[in-house]
Amino acid sequence: MLTFFRNIFKTKIGLAFALAFLGLIALAFASADVSSTGTFGGVAGGDRVAVVGSEKIGTADLVQAANNGLDRVRQENPTLSMEGFLAQNGLERSLDALIDRFAIRAYAEKYGIRAGDNLVNSEIRMLPAFRGADGNFSEDVYRQALAQARISDAQAREDFGTGLLSQQLFVPATFGATVPDKLAYRYAQLLKERRQGTIALLPSASFAPTGDPSDATLRAYYESNSADFIRPERRVVRFATFDSSALGDRVEPTEAEIAERYEADREQYAASETRDVTQLIVPTQAAANSLRERIAGGASFDAVAREAGLRATPLTGLDREALTSQASEAVAAAYFSAGEGSITQPARSPLGWHIARIDNVETRAARTLAQVREEVAAAVREEKRVQGLADLANEIDDQLADGATLREVSEELDLELTTTRPAIANGRIYQTQETLPDVLAPALQTIFQMEEEEPEIAPLEGGQTYLVYEVAQITASAKAPLAEIKDRVEANWRISEGLKRAQAAADRVTKRVRGGASLAAAVAEEETNLPAPESIDLTREQLAAQRERRIPPPLALLFSMAEGTTKKLEAAQKIGFFIVNLEDISMDDIAEDDPMIAQAKSQLGPVIGEEYADQLRLAMREELGVERNEDAIEAVRRQLLGTN
Repeated sequence: MLTFFRNIFKTKIGLAFALAFLGLIALAFASADVSSTGTFGGVAGGDRVAVVGSEKIGTADLVQAANNGLDRVRQENPTLSMEGFLAQNGLERSLDALIDRFAIRAYAEKYGIRAGDNLVNSEIRMLPAFRGADGNFSEDVYRQALAQARISDAQAREDFGTGLLSQQLFVPATFGATVPDKLAYRYAQLLKERRQGTIALLPSASFAPTGDPSDATLRAYYESNSADFIRPERRVVRFATFDSSALGDRVEPTEAEIAERYEADREQYAASETRDVTQLIVPTQAAANSLRERIAGGASFDAVAREAGLRATPLTGLDREALTSQASEAVAAAYFSAGEGSITQPARSPLGWHIARIDNVETRAARTLAQVREEVAAAVREEKRVQGLADLANEIDDQLADGATLREVSEELDLELTTTRPAIANGRIYQTQETLPDVLAPALQTIFQMEEEEPEIAPLEGGQTYLVYEVAQITASAKAPLAEIKDRVEANWRISEGLKRAQAAADRVTKRVRGGASLAAAVAEEETNLPAPESIDLTREQLAAQRERRIPPPLALLFSMAEGTTKKLEAAQKIGFFIVNLEDISMDDIAEDDPMIAQAKSQLGPVIGEEYADQLRLAMREELGVERNEDAIEAVRRQLLGTN
């Protein structure tokens, strides 16, 4: 919803889950302090990178945040190195996220805004990632997820609390943001704007040198562009799997176990009522009453939510007790007293005022043991299977801890041990298009954090199978020797030299166009044979229709330039340079009741809300006061690069 929150809260706990306004920043990895000299904020400041109000952000915090940020980016780009992450301004983004997190907590504390334990508990219990096989919250699943992420329960709760504080601070600031009719008219009219011009591409390949470079030239290029020739870290993995077939008939439940489980879960089989609802939460009772009146008057629930800058949230399978715990008794009473299809009366919880549409009411009669015997037996059988496999996994873990090797354990249990070829962090076999076996995919991130010959065990397929694995060999990331990649270095050198010459040609062409020549004539004057420029005649509406296919950068530039101007633009991946010449801009009027005006108001509302949130974030920083220790920040950078 808010760009701000997407930047602040980035990391995940094990399984891929997300809360509104919250991603967990897991302080998971131990890190040494970075020392420096000098003073900061009047005291020795080598162990802190910033101070927010009276709260200090330590160098270890920033190291951990940077590591977490790299892990997050690696979900999209698994082979990215720390050097590459820092080159993309990752350290600054990580520090900004830390400063904003500290500012939210300090600002909330200053003005008495709280997120209590009960509210945090309810948020945790609502997450699907922490539900067991029966669909309910599972403490075991929760603990396993935290263990996978290597964070503590206290750290997780602190981050959940920060997210809840964010909701309380930012939802009121962004709620109901709208734009004036005249601004919406102008925005809608822009879609009718037509731009005419020409775009030329000067390819690097057309200007690349054809002669052979000297060894000294290649060596100098290789040394000055060494980051382009770093080979990724490679790892060889040994692994085996086992499942419930190793347990025999020990998983079959007895009649006594079935009866005992039925008695223990008798409430589950008692008469019950659950409800599916679609709800809105707003800051004030007046806003809730206003929205309810509009919906009760015939307006669409979803349309009213959108116009208010909100999103209606569907909730399924609610029971009264759980809703009371998660929200409040008043909310539960309102939701369970309304009839199916009706709109509830506004009711308050710690998050605000709730209204909801009752989408479905499901009642179920009590069931006897005879009626649910197979269901209970299946549950007991599954529990025994899971427990049996877990016990076997613990036995294997104990053996490994006592010094047994993975090969010895595999032979004892008659498991098939497989050894892979060297692979990189994205799961591909090095220098091929092949990938690691699919069974290793859930453990891939852990595999690239392990040390050699330190076996681990992980459940697969929801505990149906277990994987036991180790890293057999690690080849560290390093710059490839020039002799082994000379052809690649030479090819890169040619493109790089071609790009320089293409840039010089682009400057010449641009100068000619600005002197009065057409773009086609200016390009034709070049001695190199180049592609003819392409004529462009588009409206913003036509351009917007291409957004799902990604708008080409030169077209985006054409629609941001002033009429009668010419600009150059470097193409991605050193392909060359674009010359963009904008010849004419024209715009038609639109009717006062054009549907695009209402659409523009709807689209701009959330944008204005994001701006309000951004201004509130900056105001928090200004009120609390933020000091940065540039020496310590640079020391962290050096530590992450390993140059201390």
